[in-house]
Amino acid sequence: MKVNLSSLDTCESSFTPLVVLELAQDVKEETKEWLKNRIVSKKEDGGAQLLFRPLLNKYEKETLENQNLYLVGASKITLLLGAEAIGLVKECNDNTMRAFTYGMRHNFKDFDDDNNDFLTMAECQFIIKHELENLRAREEKMIPGYPQAKLYPGKSLLRRLLTSGIVIQVFPLHDNEALKKLEDSWYTRFSLKYQPLVILEVWKRGCASMTYRWGTLVMKRQFEEPRPGFHGVLGINPVTGREEPLYPSYKRQLRIYLVSLPFVCLCLYFSLYVMMIYFDMEAWALSLHESSGSEWTSILLYVPSIIYAIVIEIMNRLYRYAAEFLTSWENHRLESAYQNHLILKVLVFNFLNCFASLFYIAFVLRDMKLLRQSLATLLITSQILNQIMESLLPYWLQKKHHVQVKRKVQALKADIDATLYEQVVLEKEMGTYLGTFDDYLELFLQFGYVSLFSCVYPLAAAFAVLNNFTEVNSDALKMCRVLKRPFSEPSANIGVWQLAFETMSVISVVTNCALIGMSPQVNALFPESKLDLILIVVAVEHALLALKFILAFAIPDKPRHIQMKLARLEFESLEALKRQPSENIIEEKAPFTKEAKRENQMKLMAQNLKEDSREGNKEEEA
Repeated sequence: MKVNLSSLDTCESSFTPLVVLELAQDVKEETKEWLKNRIVSKKEDGGAQLLFRPLLNKYEKETLENQNLYLVGASKITLLLGAEAIGLVKECNDNTMRAFTYGMRHNFKDFDDDNNDFLTMAECQFIIKHELENLRAREEKMIPGYPQAKLYPGKSLLRRLLTSGIVIQVFPLHDNEALKKLEDSWYTRFSLKYQPLVILEVWKRGCASMTYRWGTLVMKRQFEEPRPGFHGVLGINPVTGREEPLYPSYKRQLRIYLVSLPFVCLCLYFSLYVMMIYFDMEAWALSLHESSGSEWTSILLYVPSIIYAIVIEIMNRLYRYAAEFLTSWENHRLESAYQNHLILKVLVFNFLNCFASLFYIAFVLRDMKLLRQSLATLLITSQILNQIMESLLPYWLQKKHHVQVKRKVQALKADIDATLYEQVVLEKEMGTYLGTFDDYLELFLQFGYVSLFSCVYPLAAAFAVLNNFTEVNSDALKMCRVLKRPFSEPSANIGVWQLAFETMSVISVVTNCALIGMSPQVNALFPESKLDLILIVVAVEHALLALKFILAFAIPDKPRHIQMKLARLEFESLEALKRQPSENIIEEKAPFTKEAKRENQMKLMAQNLKEDSREGNKEEEA
């Protein structure tokens, strides 16, 4: 039965805040009123039908700062219907994972009409984010009070408000009780048994088990809604029948091949030009050391590599901003397509920028001593810079801000909910976690430093283990205490990063076999025939690659019990499709049965409406 949200939802003046929306300090009142109406209005009127109120009341605004902070929540029925709309997968009473539907809600484990714990806090916040991002302009030509902020039908309102500076940020609140438990199990005990240690083939099996338990492995993504940044002429999607922006694919292809691709090639050329400057600096430092031979000049030999490592980090970060801008400008419809194009741009540049000099030293200059020195300097310098920039500096700044907020709250004399006020004000100044992209990229580059030239500098693996041991704990501290809580993003796996790591492992086998074949010790075994040496090296390389692919084929990506559960879901779906035609035939042959069935459906609908009405009365009384 199709459930109408507006007939069930109730207005709540007091609710549990889940998401915070911060406006700029000089936002006009008419803009605030318009935004509030769009958030709380019914779905059929173009609203999100959420709950919305300011953090401070009128009296508190006169005595305190932070007047433009607003709390967003949702009623229980709104959240349940939102869970059905996004295809949220939950565990049923028969221990299978199925897409949640409001009409079959009592078939799901732990569901109770009087219990509000069926959806986790992260799921509720994701639903609210989905509703806010899908607020789109209808007939508005501009944002009220801001004629320069143009709108057109289908444009994401939240996206326009953010780019116009009217909305500063939207973030979910931490669950302090759950956060304390997470800290105790994650990093305060300094134990490795709770850490997700990433081995490529084994990781795929563990990933499948976790995503099945979380409901993201079987979550349907083929009819994914457009990303908030996607824009185009408002029309009807021919597949889903839903109203959404439409944009011709040929325009996107023109932007990719005529603008993005030439820009990436230009950046790669510039990276190679900087690399040649680095080699000139190395030659200058070496000649200076050979001419003087002092201790100071021996230290000077490491200076070009250190400078080059810092330049590489700066170039990587600058290119990242350019790649994000270009990928957004390409106007991809799906978030997955946007991420794939962004990852491809960044990986190509970072691989060349970080490893081109090492390949040049190894296979052109054939200077193993310089290769070992450059590899150690690049690896250690990048690890130190990442630890300072990503963990130590943000932690120190957050600690300083935390003390200031504590003093302000202790000095308050107004009758307010100081705990909620302190939490919101403290979290709004925290840094924003921009997603897993930077974390995956950091691990990818570290994996390259360790694996590509491991036979030349085996100590790189020891430095990587030491760095990862400290970074596991520093990242945990950063996620729990330094950064805002991120919105959850359902995903079945690590996506294209799995392919990137596997490709790096294949390249590593080839480079290490080539370096071993070039070593003087191995060449001494074949003083007369270099052809035999080359054939043996190629044979060993092929054998290692064959072993890798055999192991990848022999180890299933999904454990046996997960495969059986997925097969059972597919079988039941096929059986349900088979039963539908037979039911239609029976209805055609027995019209009296059809009328009786309709009568039973009407009775069931009336009973459901009574139950929903009682549920709404309970929420209103609460």
